[in-house]
Amino acid sequence: MNNKVLSERDICTKYIIPALKQAGWDIHSQVREEVTLTQGRVIVQGNMCKRGRQKRADCILYYKHNIPIALIEAKDDTHAVGSGMQQALQYAEMTDIPFAYSTNGSGFLEHDRTGLGRTVEKELAMDAFPSPGNLWERYCAWKGLDAASRTVVEQDYYVDAGGKRPRYYQLQAINRTIEAVAKGRQRILLVMATGTGKTYTAFQIIWRLWKAGTKKRILFLADRNILVDQTRTNDFKPFGQAMTKIQHRQADTSYEIYLALYQAISGTEEEHNIYKQFSPDFFDLIVVDECHRGSAAEDAAWHDILSYYGSAVQIGMTATPKETRYVSNINYFGEPLFMYSLKQGIEDGFLAPYKVVRFDFDKDIMGYRPEKDKKDKLGQEVEDRIYNQKDFDRAMVLEQRTELVARKVTEFLRQTDPLAKTIIFCEDVDHAERMRQAMVNHNPDQAARNPRYVMRITGDNPEGKAELDNFIDPESIHPVVATTSRLMSTGVDAQTCKLIVLDRIINSMTEFKQIIGRGTRIREDYGKYYFTIMDFKKATVLFADPDFDGEPVQVYIPGEEDPPVPPDDETGEEESGHESPEEDEGGCPEGSGESSGIVYPDAPGRRIRYVVDDVPVHVVAERVQYYGRDGRLITESLKDYTRKKARSEFQSLDAFLKTWSGADKKKALMEELEERGVFLDALAQEVGRDYDAFDLICHVAFDRPPLTRRERAENVRKKDYFSRYGEKARAVLDALLDKYAQEGITSIEDPNILRVQPFDRLGTPMEIIELFGGREAYQNILRELEEELYQAA
Repeated sequence: MNNKVLSERDICTKYIIPALKQAGWDIHSQVREEVTLTQGRVIVQGNMCKRGRQKRADCILYYKHNIPIALIEAKDDTHAVGSGMQQALQYAEMTDIPFAYSTNGSGFLEHDRTGLGRTVEKELAMDAFPSPGNLWERYCAWKGLDAASRTVVEQDYYVDAGGKRPRYYQLQAINRTIEAVAKGRQRILLVMATGTGKTYTAFQIIWRLWKAGTKKRILFLADRNILVDQTRTNDFKPFGQAMTKIQHRQADTSYEIYLALYQAISGTEEEHNIYKQFSPDFFDLIVVDECHRGSAAEDAAWHDILSYYGSAVQIGMTATPKETRYVSNINYFGEPLFMYSLKQGIEDGFLAPYKVVRFDFDKDIMGYRPEKDKKDKLGQEVEDRIYNQKDFDRAMVLEQRTELVARKVTEFLRQTDPLAKTIIFCEDVDHAERMRQAMVNHNPDQAARNPRYVMRITGDNPEGKAELDNFIDPESIHPVVATTSRLMSTGVDAQTCKLIVLDRIINSMTEFKQIIGRGTRIREDYGKYYFTIMDFKKATVLFADPDFDGEPVQVYIPGEEDPPVPPDDETGEEESGHESPEEDEGGCPEGSGESSGIVYPDAPGRRIRYVVDDVPVHVVAERVQYYGRDGRLITESLKDYTRKKARSEFQSLDAFLKTWSGADKKKALMEELEERGVFLDALAQEVGRDYDAFDLICHVAFDRPPLTRRERAENVRKKDYFSRYGEKARAVLDALLDKYAQEGITSIEDPNILRVQPFDRLGTPMEIIELFGGREAYQNILRELEEELYQAA
């Protein structure tokens, strides 16, 4: 057989697999083909979205099914042996794989990333591929694993009945941690963005160390009951009868896996320090979830617990490591062993991108100064000073401001999805209650159908807390809107949350990232691909902070009369001290049951709060901002932005025309441009839907007058281009031009177009293709037709 006609898949089947078998690889347990690494970034265009390209490795080799050690990229025989090496190295770096190979079926090119070999790259004959034992020995030398360490590292991970496997980055975190523990490291920090599976990763780490017999008693610490309960019933369920939750301040030493709320095993009084009922060496592994919330502070209760169990291996997990003058995760755990950022999660398509709708209110910008002798609705004389955004809903309550926020949120929900799960973050418990009332009053129809449409979910309200599970349950419709302050900012797995409302001052980057993380999960089965942030207190200025690593796809700032839904064409850290993990701002402990009414001036030790109901508040300012793929704020117009992006891709009009005409499939080129940040659909909405991508770019980027698709189609007809074909063939070409004018160039490139009207009246697809002399001749005709359409350019 002529190898030149073989595809990449043919090369894999006929050459790579036999070579691997000959080298001693077990094809069923050690070799995986077409391995999907990423899901493909979610590209948002207006209210529509689609997936970008997935990253997929041709072949990955495993010493054991949890230890990938080699990666192979195949090319057909028209390419050189090493043509796939750059792609192989990209994937090898992503997956922590040390040995990368490229092949075209005539031989292998090996790249050794360990730095231990004599040469980095060398060619191998097809019958000289290394054996599993050979690569494993080289892998262990690279990792510094001795015989004792290998026993731990080789322990399999847990495989459930559904065949769930760790994602590529989870496998990296798991394997790096197992290797570090096997080599004697005592403190480990893993940083993984919210929604990327920290708890599942922790489970696999614990499972392997437990099954290997290296760690026999394990403590999993969290600071919220919901985190412990979710962990116990979901990811940690396979531990079964070996697992318990420490509660009722009782210590039972008969289990192996312990889950605990740190508040439940410690306290300010010695008799409350239940953790001391276990001996200091009882646990040999401790995993601290959301470790940014306390263990980093030397005077925090977690620190006391971790110090008591000082001989245990301690693993801290967080999406947001805390580093300030007072607290430091890195100082305690060391530099992160592994990091997976929000930006990377969005890029890989595992996390949801988001839009931002920003509102500027007149009183927020200009401030509010009460007139002389002004009294609030409670009869208090209001202090004469200028109140600004930092005062509102704290020292000064403008009730009409709360009403305006509720109205804008309601407008957004009604124009998009009234049943979209929504979290409104407020300043404190009182603000959350006022916001609940305002949302109920603006949604009387929904509240009449179900009184749980809006719920205040704060720690002081048992009725609201009881609805938390229903809110985060994708199957449960109600509650739809949750007003809260701090309780839902961390660890609440609200997978279907589509709207996050920020009506609270946020100065802490750690807290900001945690709040944004409430919406970053993707649930395709519920239509959740992206989410929206409505910002009423300038919290999203933190996007511009270099410490933030996940850019929004769109920032929209509507005017007073503008709808809150973005149009289709839009696309300094101050810590608040040592946080009390279950306490709402304003001094109301989550779960304390303390009421959250208005604060009167004579209340001892409490701040004065004025409540004013007769001051109007309006939306002001209207501008649009974008965040590019590099995370930087883009303030120019969509046209200027497109011009800049297009000209960065094509140095001149001739370069663009050459690329366009040379593209076999215009759809593939258009998708590539969109992935690089040229928003064609949004641009069409602004410039005109009658222009196709070719004219949009020529016009916006290179100042050429555009032609509509219909004008281009009519120009082809005027040339009498069809005269050399028979009547039926001319009818097909005429219908293709009509389809182009109506839908664009990608429609006529799709072979399925011959199955729809009016083509189905002209014959079957095969009959139509035969009118032009066969499939190859038909493809040539399509290329000629495209050339005629764009010839004037």
